[in-house]
Amino acid sequence: MALPKVGWIGLGIMGKPMVRNLLNAGYPLVVWNRSRPAVDLAASWGATPANSAKEVAEQCEIVVTMVPDSPDVQQVVLGPNGIYEGIRPGSVYVDMSTISPMVTKRIAAKLAEKGVQMLDAPVSGGDIGAQRGTLSIMVGGPREAFERCLPLFQILGENIVHAGEENGLGQFVKLCNQTACGLNLLAMVESIALGAKAGLDLEKMLAAITKGAAGSWMLSNLGPKVIAGDWEPGFMVKLQQKDLRLVLEAAASLGLPLPGTALVHQLFRVVEAAGLGEKGTQALAHALERMGNFKIHPDEG
Repeated sequence: MALPKVGWIGLGIMGKPMVRNLLNAGYPLVVWNRSRPAVDLAASWGATPANSAKEVAEQCEIVVTMVPDSPDVQQVVLGPNGIYEGIRPGSVYVDMSTISPMVTKRIAAKLAEKGVQMLDAPVSGGDIGAQRGTLSIMVGGPREAFERCLPLFQILGENIVHAGEENGLGQFVKLCNQTACGLNLLAMVESIALGAKAGLDLEKMLAAITKGAAGSWMLSNLGPKVIAGDWEPGFMVKLQQKDLRLVLEAAASLGLPLPGTALVHQLFRVVEAAGLGEKGTQALAHALERMGNFKIHPDEG
């Protein structure tokens, strides 16, 4: 049976490797991105370039977006030359961005008027997971649409969970994920800061604690980057801040205090104030350096 033609909108750090994995699996793809060089790169891999989100939607039965924030999704779906103008009844729209659950619900309701089902399917695993096809994918929306898109999700990820039939549930699961990620990031950089201040061999310290009760994805994957002084992004500080803002907004709507998440959000503001918003989230270590008036890597100046 022929694979469905998939439209893909958003070719950033995450989108590019995800597209490549789908192309390698044999999916025919039509792609669009706001900046043209990424489209040309995907075309060199075998994707069909398009000139607008509308043009993508006109050609495909499954349309996926992977863009930064709620306003970006609203624009690309409901704005001029957007997906809504081109998508056909019976198609499925999949948003793999991390956005507001409330915005997700509104977009899903609008698409339903046109006979289009929506899935919110945010991911976790960073650029490494996107490259390896090992992402965790958290999906909200109709089970029928989920089953239809499951083979595609299985190319992109390993841990795929259907959170429920209601749109927005996938986004809520992702916000729970980002809450845990933020606090794990803080635990990771605080342990390294303590080790550095105490004069430990940080590689030996990391080897000792990653395999015990303190072990975490952050410690194993981003801890080595911190001790190597590698601040390049797998996931940018500014995007983590967007996600933490969404978490705190959702918590406020539920009347729920999240003091640890609020603290991490404020500490990342220190990092942003230092001009490091486009560095990787491991740059949270810089906030501790500034407050403690020391350097994990003294030679950095």
